Parts: sequence; C-alpha cells; structure tokens
Amino acid sequence: MATKIHSTAIVDPQAEIADGVEIGPFCCVGPQVSLDADVILRSHVVIDGMTKVGARSAIYPFASIGLRPQDLKYAGEKSELTIGADNTIREYVTMNPGTEGGGMVTRIGDQCLFMAGAHVAHDCQVGDHVILANNATLAGHVTVGSYAIIGGLAAVHQFVRIGAYAMVGGMTGVEHDVIPYGSVVGERGRLSGLNLVGLKRGGVSKDRLHNMRAAFRLLFSADNDATISERLEDVAARFHDEEEIMDIIRFMQAESGRGLTQPKPVNGG
Repeated sequence: MATKIHSTAIVDPQAEIADGVEIGPFCCVGPQVSLDADVILRSHVVIDGMTKVGARSAIYPFASIGLRPQDLKYAGEKSELTIGADNTIREYVTMNPGTEGGGMVTRIGDQCLFMAGAHVAHDCQVGDHVILANNATLAGHVTVGSYAIIGGLAAVHQFVRIGAYAMVGGMTGVEHDVIPYGSVVGERGRLSGLNLVGLKRGGVSKDRLHNMRAAFRLLFSADNDATISERLEDVAARFHDEEEIMDIIRFMQAESGRGLTQPKPVNGG
C-alpha cells in the first residue's frame, strides 16, 4: 500500500515512514520517529523524540507521544519510547520516553488499548494485551504485566508492579505491587481477591481456579500466623505444578521497593 500523508501534516524528512502509513490532517512527526507499516495517525497527533511505533497501530486525535518526560531530573538524554504492533491509542493519550534513571526506555507491548486521556510516564514497561481505561495513569517506572486491566481514573504510584492478568478497579489509587491475577479496588487499593473474570476469559479450568483460591487464602488469610516467607514456601510446596500459582509466588518473591497490596483488615484492624 502507498503511504498517505495529508497536505496539512508536518512530517520531518528524516522520519522513517514505512509503506502503508497514513498520516492525517495537522499531525506533527519529528525527525527521530519511526512508523512501521500500516500505522495510522488519525489527525492532530504529535509524535516526537526517539519514538518507534509498531505495525498497524492506530493513534487518535490530540495524542501526545514521545515528548519530553515530566521528570525534573531529565537532562535531555537520548532516551526512547518503543510502542509495539497493533496498538490502539485513543484521544488525548500521553506517553513519555525513558530517562537515565530508569533504563532509558519506555516500552509498550503489542495489542494494547489505551483509552482517552490515559497516561504512560517515563520508564514504564507495559506488556501485551494491556488495557488502560479512560484517564488511567501510570507514574514513572511502573511495570504492567500482559493482559492486565487498569480501570478508569485509576492512578498507579511510581515503581509499582502490576502483575499479569491483574484487574485494577476504576478510581483506585495503587501504592503497592499487585499480584498476578489479583483484583484491587478502593480509594487506596486493597486486594479484593482474584480476577476471576480475567481468569475465566483466559481459559483457566475450574479445578485450577479452585486451587488458586486455596492458594490465595493460604497466602493472605488474617488467621494464618505464619510469616510471609513461610506462607510462600508452604504454597509453593503444595502447588508447585500449578503455573498460575507459581507466577504469583515468583512475583511476591521478587525484589521490590513498594511492598505488596494486601486485603483489607477484618473489622478495620
């Protein structure tokens, strides 16, 4: 397919534009931008910096992609924003490149949906098939696993890890790591259980769901007097053949500066 660039678009001649790209009215594309095959910029899109957009991704009006990070420590280093293939980036979405303090790259996977007003800050690492609903916000250095869903108006604190298949409810403030397959809700996010809807959509069998619920109770029950290390060892020994449960165990054992999101204490204790 031939490349189509509207007459009102401003595209730097040094930008790399692949076959089949469509650049709509009043878009601005900077000199270090690379657009893979069949990328569509609807209109009024601004893309700058060392930004790569994967094939067949579509970016909607007034999105701001790859501009200077909102980090006062940023000193103009040549950091990157890498966006995978088949992504949908809706109106007013903002995505920033990395910084020297965070690995120099912000990375987005494939087949993600970023609804209107969503924000991905510097040095975030976002997996595949992730959904950020309207006005969901990722602060700097956040990691989001594949198939996770971040609800509308939710805000994720810097350096937090969101595990694969996790669900963050709308208007939730997430200050601590969320386990894979976990569900978090509340003004200050609390772990409410497993993301059963996401697990069923992912084809997890009833038997595996039953075991995951049992493992969840062992890990997070307020009636369990064991230390977290003892709980992890116990669950790993009982369910070492269960892939999803071991994903949770490895996530909880990994080094993190934010701690884990926990269930709400019983009776406010």
